Amino acid sequence: MRHAVSAVLAISVTGCSLNKYSPVKIVSHMFGPSPGALIGTVSADEPQATLVGRDILQRGGNAADAATAMGMALSVTLPSRASLGAGGACLAYRPGDQNGGRAFMFLPVAGTVAATGMPRADRPAAVPMMARGLYLMHLQYGSVAFSELLPGAITLASNGINVSRQLAGDLAAVQVPLLADAGIRAIFSRSDGKALAEGDALVQTHLSGALDQIRSMGVGDLYNGALAQSFVAGSQAAGGGLQVADLRAAVPSEQKPLVVENGETRVAFLPPPADGGLGSAVTFRSAASSDAATRAQAAIAAWRAQNGNATGGTADSVLARAQAFVNAGGGAGGGLPALPASTSFTVVDHAGMAVACSLSMDNLFGTGRMAGNTGIVLGASPARLPQPLYTAAIASQGRAFRAVAAGSGQNDAAAAVGVTMRNILAGQAPDAHPVTAQGRVNAISCPRGLPGDGATCVAATDPRGAGLAMGPR
Repeated sequence: MRHAVSAVLAISVTGCSLNKYSPVKIVSHMFGPSPGALIGTVSADEPQATLVGRDILQRGGNAADAATAMGMALSVTLPSRASLGAGGACLAYRPGDQNGGRAFMFLPVAGTVAATGMPRADRPAAVPMMARGLYLMHLQYGSVAFSELLPGAITLASNGINVSRQLAGDLAAVQVPLLADAGIRAIFSRSDGKALAEGDALVQTHLSGALDQIRSMGVGDLYNGALAQSFVAGSQAAGGGLQVADLRAAVPSEQKPLVVENGETRVAFLPPPADGGLGSAVTFRSAASSDAATRAQAAIAAWRAQNGNATGGTADSVLARAQAFVNAGGGAGGGLPALPASTSFTVVDHAGMAVACSLSMDNLFGTGRMAGNTGIVLGASPARLPQPLYTAAIASQGRAFRAVAAGSGQNDAAAAVGVTMRNILAGQAPDAHPVTAQGRVNAISCPRGLPGDGATCVAATDPRGAGLAMGPR
């Protein structure tokens, strides 16, 4: 059902760990649930994105609505890992879905321009896939118009945000090369020339304009309209080398997930080419946790070395092929090179719909340059860097939702999700205890299932990050 009532929504950030953030006003166009109703559970690596998703649920949106709004908000609050120039993958599930739900694949795509020639492409950029991917997921699972989910991100960009600990850490990690670019420096540096620090104000006026154009003209404008022309011109001026034909040709896909049966429980994982899901499934099926990261990385490395893909294969056949590669000594020495950073989030609504997404720029801040006056940070071309691990999992029992997890954290992301999901289904609540050295997990568990007793749902985010998890009320 699509709603048409307008309301003003206040995001009040409370709690001692979050009181540095200022309240933000956003506009919603949805009815709210009845007072005291269970609304859902949200977890993300970045607090302000969690609050945007939570408010969408409070105004009657479902999990797909909230996830879409969170992804777009992350393009403002965590552009180091989730700009509109990013890509990624999502799992979505509604109670009763066959095959464990659906996987939506919008991994970064390389442009067609070489590093030499015209236009100049000294830092090849990825085709921006996130908006299109979230739109496809929302088209299949959402309950309100896509345009009604953008005001939160638009307001965060135009009114400004306080830099989170996660974004401040990313800026500090790459500030010397990053601030060498004038366009980036104008947005992400202080008056003393240093990178913005935690709590500093970040206003992104041009990005607000781009988001508003998507809201008014539709997602297609970024791929085949006036915004596409501006983005391509900005990309070429910044050495990204993208062309309008690249944007038109790159489309997301909807696929069946990898599904592992575990007694009465069905666990769906992101399928290749989001091969972090493959690593998570291998880890989930293993009885041991001590070598989880090594096992997951070996399976993924072997799969990549054999140019594996999931076309036409069942989950068992895909996993068997991956394990056979490992047993045969396949893969890059049994491991993976250093992989790019990513971010993740999860959301579950009161009816048991769940969405888990993993996003990346293929490098912190992608190419380190901005697409002209669009305010969009350009993602890095996957032709230049290894693919990050996009990983997520959703568990269901019969027609009921049971648990969801999504991971980030470079090379350990896949193992972290696999171990976390196994622990949850063994009766453990998702908590603040890390399960791998680098892996970061956002997870939600509803031990009595949904629809059902949502009051028992528990959410968690890794304490080593800077995220926020919020429960069902």
